[in-house]
Amino acid sequence: MHFRFPFFPSFHIYRYYSSPFFLKIAYSLLRMSALIRSAPKAAAASRIFLRGAATRTESDLLGELQVPADHYYGVQTMRGYLSYDITGKRLYDFPNYIKAYGMVKKAAITANNRLGLVPDDKANAVKQACDEVISGKWNSEFIVDMIQGGAGTSTNMNTNEVITNRALEIMGHPRGDYEFISPNDIVNKCQSTNDTYPSSAKLGMYLDHFAMVEQMQLLVDSFAKKAEEFKDVMKMGRTQLQDGVPMTLGQEFHAYSTTLQEDVDLVKEAAKVFLTVNLGGTAIGTGTAAHPDYSAAAVKALREITGFDIKIAPDLINASSNTSGMLYFSGVLRRCAVKLSQICNDLRLLASGPRCGLHEINLPPRAPGSSIMPGKVNPVIPEVVNQTCFQIIGGDLTCSLASEAGQLELNVMEPVLIYNLFNNINMFTRATKTLRTLCVDGITADKAQCEKLLNNSIGIVTGLLPYIGYKKCSTAAKIANQTGKSVKDVLVEQGFCTKQEVEELLVPEKMTKPNYITKKH
Repeated sequence: MHFRFPFFPSFHIYRYYSSPFFLKIAYSLLRMSALIRSAPKAAAASRIFLRGAATRTESDLLGELQVPADHYYGVQTMRGYLSYDITGKRLYDFPNYIKAYGMVKKAAITANNRLGLVPDDKANAVKQACDEVISGKWNSEFIVDMIQGGAGTSTNMNTNEVITNRALEIMGHPRGDYEFISPNDIVNKCQSTNDTYPSSAKLGMYLDHFAMVEQMQLLVDSFAKKAEEFKDVMKMGRTQLQDGVPMTLGQEFHAYSTTLQEDVDLVKEAAKVFLTVNLGGTAIGTGTAAHPDYSAAAVKALREITGFDIKIAPDLINASSNTSGMLYFSGVLRRCAVKLSQICNDLRLLASGPRCGLHEINLPPRAPGSSIMPGKVNPVIPEVVNQTCFQIIGGDLTCSLASEAGQLELNVMEPVLIYNLFNNINMFTRATKTLRTLCVDGITADKAQCEKLLNNSIGIVTGLLPYIGYKKCSTAAKIANQTGKSVKDVLVEQGFCTKQEVEELLVPEKMTKPNYITKKH
């Protein structure tokens, strides 16, 4: 991903960079905590970083600060950037979040214009700036860390400032001319971070979930295709890792397809929680400083902009402090991760070997398996998906703790919840795609090995339970296990069945579906 680096013009950085090494060096320089513990020191830090560059002076409650003249963000974005170097993940790493925030801000200016609170000329310029943000044109200007103090204020102000300065430019005014268009009084009119931040996050997650559902469905289809391909491959089913009863490899893969389809349907339904927003609640949900008709007008405009069935929360005070909707979706995603990880466990076990394991399936080789053991090829794709699922499950725990930490009329821990949920959605999307394209699509069956293990199993005796009873079946299984003889031979030797009965009744293919046999007399 390419983006314009926000600082260090004295190093002649006006181009687009993508070198991780360069970014690590640059970000490390920003971690001069002694310079950013107070407003005067932050100002000093910005002067050091911007020495020799074109700047503009902006001010806020804490005083003046130098801001790069050729950027659209402003003083509060700068402070947020200097204060929060936590994850290394910036807003620009989550483009649908920025897109959603642009949509929310466009809905806000549209509502304020319709209510007569902002004149047409300024509203039109702000709308154009919002459209450019929505298109991704200015993603590189969204530079604050995803985890931040202030319950998301830095994110909201980063958005306000970028839109404001672009709107000023559209109207022929210099950046920073906030007397003409103010990030607070125009772009943030009738709003607070406490209603735009969670609403934008939920909308961004809703946008992200489409790609996740698409990849999940493709994985479902891939397993279903393999189920059809393996429908005639007989094998031994297992419970508690012990021999069970016969089944087909196709039935096993069909079960994977079914369980993942359940998750697809559940995710689609759960994502609807993202369509309930608290726009117009402002600071704590009471709607203070907002026009009485703003909330309804803003939600109406957001529906028009997105095409989604967005609704206003029935209780805005509850919606301003309660993050249970996002927590619910996180829990659903945790369930998906648990089940996908379980499937990966099965794939690794079924492919174990090649000579001393089950080896009923072959996974596509993706990397040499060992630096010391020649010829070893590991199931690296299921392994990496396992680990991704562990990370998602851990992220859900963080979401739970962040949701629990809310106090009174606001949950200030929303940033870490939002960061982890965006991460989890994106990781699960990539994990399902990786598992499908690099593993499941290329799985083949070792039919000979499946038949060998099946014919050597004592589990097939279960098919005679209705015919000779549990006691005789258990005796035959025990003797076969102790002597190494086949179950069929033991049944005949013990007089439990004739050879003809064994050949007619102990047919593994018949045991893959209900096949009750009338009791022998």
